[in-house]
Amino acid sequence: MERSYNVIPTDTGVPIKAWTVGVPFEAAAEAQLRNVAALPFIHKWIAVMPDAHQGIGATVGSVVATSGAVIPAAVGVDIGCGMMAARTSLTASELPDSLGGLRAAIEAAVPHGRTDNGGKNDRGAWRDPPPAQVEAWAALEPRYRKIVVKHPRVDRGVAINHLGTLGTGNHFIELCLDEEERVWVMLHSGSRGIGNRIGSYFIELAKQEMRQYFVNLPDRDLAYLPEGTRHFHDYLQAVSWAQDYAAVNRELMMAQVVQALRASGELPPFDASVEAVNCHHNYVAREHHYGKDVLVTRKGAVRAQAGDLGIIPGSMGARSFIVRGLGNPESFCSSSHGAGRVMSRGEARRRFSVRDHEAATAGVECRKDEDVIDETPAAYKPIDDVMRAQKDLVEVVHTLRQVVCVKG
Repeated sequence: MERSYNVIPTDTGVPIKAWTVGVPFEAAAEAQLRNVAALPFIHKWIAVMPDAHQGIGATVGSVVATSGAVIPAAVGVDIGCGMMAARTSLTASELPDSLGGLRAAIEAAVPHGRTDNGGKNDRGAWRDPPPAQVEAWAALEPRYRKIVVKHPRVDRGVAINHLGTLGTGNHFIELCLDEEERVWVMLHSGSRGIGNRIGSYFIELAKQEMRQYFVNLPDRDLAYLPEGTRHFHDYLQAVSWAQDYAAVNRELMMAQVVQALRASGELPPFDASVEAVNCHHNYVAREHHYGKDVLVTRKGAVRAQAGDLGIIPGSMGARSFIVRGLGNPESFCSSSHGAGRVMSRGEARRRFSVRDHEAATAGVECRKDEDVIDETPAAYKPIDDVMRAQKDLVEVVHTLRQVVCVKG
């Protein structure tokens, strides 16, 4: 059988298996992967997803199994970032002719973006969190307090104010239609400000440990925490909590969106729990692979064990997919988390105009201004090429196309 991935040999360390056949794969990302492969605690090989692109320290779209250590930067600062999608009982024929009102209802219901440098007037945070947020925070806070007792520097800002909020960058809320013209709500976000603080704090702690023990690394952002040390245990405790926060954040937003759509006056009564998927794509988990219990870090990758449902979004104006994992062991049972950037945000802003973006998002009710040029579809790899490259990792269950997109 023809091999579906490229094998990149390394002079030192483990090999790299890259599901990048037929998609752009930048030299800078390969160089990062070689640096990770040289670390002494990598299990078997590194798996690279077709949406891979250069990140900070570790490559976005990489799956790294480790034994005896964890690399905080390989998870990153958007801990628990992921996707949620729910199919409604609505069909396309029940949507209004103009979708601007639905977009406005979603934007009014979910704080999004960032203003006032994240200060008290930040439009992307709650000033007075609603009852659902207060209840959710009450369940999350006890574990959080145990973390900040040991690491008080993490406790800057008020974490409850970001529960049920979208954020910025590539985070989004969409209304989509599937192959049978059924309406879905889909959203993308993570652990917001508190996840960023936890990630940044432990990345710096790992760097301090490397300096303290004179550990020389090919990239200082690959600083790691050895198993058995206090910071190793504390990081896993904190990252697990942030992942739970991220999942709750998505659930709250989904409820807010559904409530806003129902209250908009533009739709008939509908159900919104026909099918639902909630999955991380920036996280670390304990798993068993090739006869060993290891820590699997997925940085921009979705778990795709046999039967797992996942979400692989395209860019604004491109198709997205609800998928079912095929449980391919060579990818550590993983798949891509999206299309993957093919150029930096700065390059996208230099290369494309508002007119280009308007043409690329024709038919989608969304922002069409210069502040979202860096998210224009051409800044990403073609999602169809990405899906072809990983046909042995997932199977498509539903194909979605956006009709409304809310960006931070």
